[in-house]
Amino acid sequence: MPARFSIPKGSEALNPQLEQVRLHTRRQFLSDAKLGVGALALSSLMGTQGKAAPAAVINPLAPKAPHFAPTAKRVIYLHLTGSPPHLDLYDYKPELVRLNGQDAPESFIKGKRFAFTTGTPKLLGTPRTFKQYGEGGVWLSDALPGLQTVADDLCVVNSMFTEQFNHAPAELLLYTGSARSGRPSMGAWTTYGLGSENENLPGFVVLISSGVQPNGGKNSYGSGFLPSIFQGVQCRSKGDPVLYASDPPGMSRELRRQTLDALHDLNQIQAQELGHPETTTRIAQYELAFRMQTSVPDVMDITKETKETLEAYGAQPGAASFANNCLLARRLCEQGVRFVQLFDWGWDFHGTSADQNLTDGLTKKCATMDKPVTALIKDLKQRGMLKDTLIVCGGEFGRTPFREGRTAASTNLGRDHFPDCYSMWMAGGGAKGGFTYGESDELAFSVAKDKVHVHDLQATIMHLLGFDHTHLTYRFQGRDYRLTDVHGEVVRPILA
Repeated sequence: MPARFSIPKGSEALNPQLEQVRLHTRRQFLSDAKLGVGALALSSLMGTQGKAAPAAVINPLAPKAPHFAPTAKRVIYLHLTGSPPHLDLYDYKPELVRLNGQDAPESFIKGKRFAFTTGTPKLLGTPRTFKQYGEGGVWLSDALPGLQTVADDLCVVNSMFTEQFNHAPAELLLYTGSARSGRPSMGAWTTYGLGSENENLPGFVVLISSGVQPNGGKNSYGSGFLPSIFQGVQCRSKGDPVLYASDPPGMSRELRRQTLDALHDLNQIQAQELGHPETTTRIAQYELAFRMQTSVPDVMDITKETKETLEAYGAQPGAASFANNCLLARRLCEQGVRFVQLFDWGWDFHGTSADQNLTDGLTKKCATMDKPVTALIKDLKQRGMLKDTLIVCGGEFGRTPFREGRTAASTNLGRDHFPDCYSMWMAGGGAKGGFTYGESDELAFSVAKDKVHVHDLQATIMHLLGFDHTHLTYRFQGRDYRLTDVHGEVVRPILA
């Protein structure tokens, strides 16, 4: 019930303090008062004459302990934006190959909607060649020659599913737990729970290749209703590593320091008067940005790597590429960054052009991913980091086991969006290597065994980081929120 304060109508627009009083409820007052009385007593004992403690003494990114001992200290999430054709990379279906070109059975498609396909589509068996690799016998196609060499480090999940079949809502559901914008992303939840191991770098860094932002926009790596210090900081492998972090022309670093000191004092006054958490966040962000001016260019400088390392990744200093970003991900993790998110556009294989063909087009696109990702796994393993670094790779949904409707008469082979069943993989960080979990049915229309929803994936990643996903929460608008919403179960069989 709102507290009864008499405030002249319209005056709250002129005075934020009055607006705060107007919105204050009796419950909030009592909740805050118990802290306020304790703070007054403590300040009295310390001789501070009842003044509130400075808001900036708390560093939101200070390292925090998880709920229990983790197997992963950090995450590198490789998002193949547009969603790769899993049936041509990981999930081999001989029966689908045998029935290639036949009409899809009505029982499999009746009542279902697809993004670009109507009527009765033709079944599409993979044109790729599959074999089993490693001691675990992981199925991989000829499009992934590099990953074939690290098959025993891969945990392939062939039973993923989601409810969304359009890119943006599916991506948001995967990373924020909701198909609508406004929720914190997975990386933001991670830094909220763990903080950062390096006070000079963000806890959550985003790297984007192929020149296209994520389908969900900045919401895919945003902080939602969490304090904005936890949002992903986008870094670039070409040009200034972070936009607007450099000093403007005519401003020296000393003058920048004086400016920040003045802003700090003003924000401190506001924090003490209004107690808004974003004010404390603003102080922390300014200070982090100042420290990043020297720390980020150093960690983003891949010219310091050996010639052999650059060649292994296929990285080229000064370029902007997925290969460069994979190498940067390793460098960032070495420096204590908790969550590194790579977005790589170009995996939407509809078959509407030669670049989206499942033959030559997929071969060319996989070449930009397969080599650097393989190098990343081997590099982390050689440095003793793979055991506590979780790599996750996949898209926002899967691809259909039939031809995309618009390409029925084309020589280019492609697949439509498909939420009911798809594949992704993990490596390191406590995931079981050389292991395949879950199965789709013989024509890959649905999950036949061991379903894994995106909320289950989120719960499992949080578990590997040392969190009970049901207890990593943040109170907003009167209730506790979490990444997994009210769903999600840890997929324990894939834990090493």
